[in-house]
Amino acid sequence: MGLYVETRVRTDLDTLWERTQDPAEHQRWDLRFTEIAYLPAEPGADDGPRRFRYAVRVPPFPAVAGTGVSAGERHRAGGDRVSALRFASPHPLSPLAEGSGYWRYLPEDGEGGAGIRFLTGYDYRPRWGRFGRVADRLFFRPLMGWATAWSFDRLRLWCEHGLTPERARTHWLLELAARALLVALCAGHPLTLAAGCAAALLVPPSPRTPAARRCLRTPPDRSRAPRLLATLERP
Repeated sequence: MGLYVETRVRTDLDTLWERTQDPAEHQRWDLRFTEIAYLPAEPGADDGPRRFRYAVRVPPFPAVAGTGVSAGERHRAGGDRVSALRFASPHPLSPLAEGSGYWRYLPEDGEGGAGIRFLTGYDYRPRWGRFGRVADRLFFRPLMGWATAWSFDRLRLWCEHGLTPERARTHWLLELAARALLVALCAGHPLTLAAGCAAALLVPPSPRTPAARRCLRTPPDRSRAPRLLATLERP
């Protein structure tokens, strides 16, 4: 997989599963989506893969929507859980044409008590030909990696401290504004400006502010997609 993000969440497995698998909960913390909803199941369908619709709205631009299919394994012999998905968007403004990915939920003990090692790996095919590939390498892929890691830390704050995703976003925006104000106040002289920029970039974020830097972004050597992913059809 092209992108990898990992964090450790001190919570129980059922809580983490619900907040990542329920579309209404998922769209609250994941910066990459504005809307996520399951499509109506076909008559007689079992508990197998589910189709869903997703959308991203960045005002003032129109919504960019797509569809996907996902499945999860909640009861595994090792006590862990896994889910996988495939997605595609026919919208001409979507930089992501199609892709696939997975989530792993790995219970473990460590410093500070029991927790869940929660990780994702995913990749996608960019749109717009050669221009799209260059834009993806220089802009969209780094942005997607940052947004995934930021969202994972936002989810962690919700599970560990009860800080809702909406409040976490407010904390982040206020801290971002404070850093920008610091730079503006130091803009009168080159030396003070340099010091202000350094402080704005290097001062650690508040413990209650989501931060992508808290997540692991390099996959382990043996990281691989689960077999469940190979069973899913393209949406």
